[in-house]
Amino acid sequence: MLEAAGRGQQFVHDTGHGLGLEIHEDPRLSRVRREQTLAPNMVVTVEPGAYIAGWGGVRIEDTVVVTTDGSRALTKSPKALVVPVRQARRTRPVPAVV
Repeated sequence: MLEAAGRGQQFVHDTGHGLGLEIHEDPRLSRVRREQTLAPNMVVTVEPGAYIAGWGGVRIEDTVVVTTDGSRALTKSPKALVVPVRQARRTRPVPAVV
């Protein structure tokens, strides 16, 4: 999605990570580290984000559980509040989601 929006160069971190006894643990979800294996009942974050030099960044994080046929979202970040950077610069700031 970030690639399609022309933000691929600004996506500079992993896609997500496992959640368990530690907040950040394996498996690491990454477009460059493909050796990780996901198994049913693993809980992971999916947190894509874009970082723009001299401006800041935005990350949207959801937590999902891996199932036998895919995944099930445990949280759902409100993606409708995301405003393209060009539009955000012309209007007032986007309010933070609490």
